[in-house]
Amino acid sequence: MSSATVKSKLSRKDFVTDQDVRWCPGCGDYAILAQVQKLVPELGVPRENFVFISGIGCASRFPYYMNTYGFHSIHGRAPAIATGLKITRPELSVWVVTGDGDGLSIGGNHLIHILRRNVDVNILLFNNRIYGLTKGQYSPTSERGKVTKSTPIGSLDHPFNPISVALGAEGTFVARTVDVEAKHLQDIVRRAYEHRGTSFVEILQNCNIFNDGAWADLTEKEIKADSELLLTHGEPLVFGKNRDKGVRMKGQTLEVVQLGNGVTEADLIVHDEKDPTLAFLLSMMGPPTFPTPIGVFLAVQRPTYEGGIEEQIQKAKQRQGEGNLDELLNRGDTWTVD
Repeated sequence: MSSATVKSKLSRKDFVTDQDVRWCPGCGDYAILAQVQKLVPELGVPRENFVFISGIGCASRFPYYMNTYGFHSIHGRAPAIATGLKITRPELSVWVVTGDGDGLSIGGNHLIHILRRNVDVNILLFNNRIYGLTKGQYSPTSERGKVTKSTPIGSLDHPFNPISVALGAEGTFVARTVDVEAKHLQDIVRRAYEHRGTSFVEILQNCNIFNDGAWADLTEKEIKADSELLLTHGEPLVFGKNRDKGVRMKGQTLEVVQLGNGVTEADLIVHDEKDPTLAFLLSMMGPPTFPTPIGVFLAVQRPTYEGGIEEQIQKAKQRQGEGNLDELLNRGDTWTVD
């Protein structure tokens, strides 16, 4: 989030670059780019105060297509670069765009540390459950048994759950949306921007070339309503084409129930995005037993990393005065070498 405000009204055109968008025709990245370009003019931030930072992967071409400042950095290291930038320029609105491979494989360590530090940065993780840029190898989120070019007889890896990882690292804002859900995607990204601290948004995204239909249960109209659970703070967990199914507690676990025959909405869990225990239980839901939740899992407040650093700097200045670089370099033990 940035405190600076824009003087003249911006439009989507102001954020469209002259670069040819080089994703495969039909890629879900186009839909995400379009919604972000529509949203950012509404945030009231000067265009020069936006910075988009990426690593390596299909999603990581994003900074080229946003007419803002940006970095196309190295594999998995975007969170580290974003952390350094936000600490030194806290007034900037800093965004990390990454993928399931870039963010959860080589970049997994950097991801968990930016989350635990609570740097005021917005992270958009595109999850298509495949390595698309390198032409179809399995990724950290590919399902067990997935047959790919690098796992010709099926993956043996248990996949990462990005939401569970973010919650386990004690992220303060954790959410999920879908590439083709235009309004929902915009609403979630707006909430992420408004949050003070690290916001983590998993965007379920389709790679129609190397993993087409990875999220078909959430995008096909015929089955979507029975496969998707929309999380709304303060509302019971109801889903289904006829809004006749719900989720309730059964002991220490969750279960899906059919409404009616004595079961009412009063028996269901009411979503509370301030409850980290509930958020983690919801993060573990998915097919075939459960619907897939989308929305805000958790939104809580904790001091930001860059805020703590600034506080330390001010206290040091009060105690020791303004710094002097020459004195700093020459104090303590020194040697003269002939």
